Amino acid sequence: METSNKNLQNQNLQMDIGAQKPNKEVVIVTGSSGMIGSALIHKLSEKYHVVGFDQDGYPFPPVEAECVCVDLTSDSRMDFAFKRIRYAYGNKIASVVHLAAYYDFLGEPSDLYDKVTVKGTERMLKYLQDFKVEQFIFSSSMLVYKPSSPGVLITEESPLEPKWDYPKSKVTTEKVMHEQRGEIPVVIMRIAGVYSEDGNSIPITNQVQRIYEKQLSARLYPANTAHGSTYVHRDDVINAIALAIDNRKDLQAEVVINIGDDETLSYKELQDIISTEIHDEKTPIIAIPKWFAKAGAFMQNLFGKAFIKPWMIDLANDHFEMDSSKAKNLLGWKPKHGLRDTLPKMIDNLKANPEKFYKENKLG
Repeated sequence: METSNKNLQNQNLQMDIGAQKPNKEVVIVTGSSGMIGSALIHKLSEKYHVVGFDQDGYPFPPVEAECVCVDLTSDSRMDFAFKRIRYAYGNKIASVVHLAAYYDFLGEPSDLYDKVTVKGTERMLKYLQDFKVEQFIFSSSMLVYKPSSPGVLITEESPLEPKWDYPKSKVTTEKVMHEQRGEIPVVIMRIAGVYSEDGNSIPITNQVQRIYEKQLSARLYPANTAHGSTYVHRDDVINAIALAIDNRKDLQAEVVINIGDDETLSYKELQDIISTEIHDEKTPIIAIPKWFAKAGAFMQNLFGKAFIKPWMIDLANDHFEMDSSKAKNLLGWKPKHGLRDTLPKMIDNLKANPEKFYKENKLG
């Protein structure tokens, strides 16, 4: 009788586990409550069963995904998260989209770059070795590259020269993936600065704020205004990731892909578009020496929390102009948006509700 009860309990347990396994293939998204992660879940849930890995508490991933609370710096929390995956969904994972990372604009050294971005990714790869994982997508950054010059495109083979802790942590993590991926195929996406109609780009929205408020700093610049950086619309990033998942079986075991707009706007072009949309006239730019800009940034931060930090002045002349043709050839991806066309929509949202725009973009 005792044996029969145990057999019945085992059968019920197997039925419970089997009932939870989805018919759709499983995709895990880390950083699932973030700007990219939440929108990505909306997209992927149409075709895949999505599990969102995220920290405890608010904000939460979209309701389309199961939320599994995890701490990338903790073995016990990571172990618990993957036990949940195995129990509910079995041993097979179609793709892991790893968006979670540490990031700030303070420019100061932080051990969180190593603990969260580098060691956190290393820890995930370790636990994933016990699963059949068809793909691991890592969101890297355009900033890992050595800056170029106008008209010189940065390809995936261009030299790397990260200049501050955030891109340095991305380069280190890329090496970790190469060395510790095991049999898991990996896709490294080096993504340009992300934006949307709502803003969502710290450099752009702060430039918008300076011009909107007619700040003196909006007219001053310590570098070549013909230089700029490639950006990419959030929805185009999401489409690139979705295509990479759909085409995962056709990709090489290790592949690096640039994701960016077709057009790279210079700082002056950005300034002209933003100021014209806001004030119906261009805001002239006055060239200033770096020492003066650093002194001004230091004073602003001494008496408040200004966006521009002294360390940023040394990077103001850097130019990043990316070539994303590899993504087009491998994935059939093509950006459907451009910053030139999106900026007027961004400014319209600012004008329609400045308080909301400031709040959503954390503008002081």
